[in-house]
Amino acid sequence: MYEADEYEERIVLDDDPFLEEAVIRQLVIQLRAMDGYGTYDTWTDARVLDPLVLTKARRKAIPVVGDPDETVISRIKAFYNAVSHMIEQETGLMAAPVINISHEGFGRALILVGKLVAFDKVLRDVHRFGFESLEAAAGEAQKIVQKAAALINEHRAVAEL
Repeated sequence: MYEADEYEERIVLDDDPFLEEAVIRQLVIQLRAMDGYGTYDTWTDARVLDPLVLTKARRKAIPVVGDPDETVISRIKAFYNAVSHMIEQETGLMAAPVINISHEGFGRALILVGKLVAFDKVLRDVHRFGFESLEAAAGEAQKIVQKAAALINEHRAVAEL
């Protein structure tokens, strides 16, 4: 798991243009919603998102083998919740993320729309979950949304069940 040290230089800055992307805005909402202790209340959006950005140096600091903790799992859930929200906006149908992760960091992420599996991804080494930049996170999310929306439109009858 990577947790930014408060003295470490942040990668995501407050003026990052990708903070305005719809999926990134939704990711911030999801992360803040999962913060039951109010830790993020005084943090800027950039600071909340910063641990999701794993540069080569940050990734190198994470052991190759490790078990995910609850913070990392909540980031994964927040990402797929945000993607599901964007799929809902795109298609007008409710999308439900289903995340199953073992204590060893392996599992699966599904996004269900009605009876249709609109997205399916095998998760490995989730203790190293993150993106090279906010741009990469937004791009990955948009790619998932586009593929899921195309599948939903192709099989709309199943998605509406």
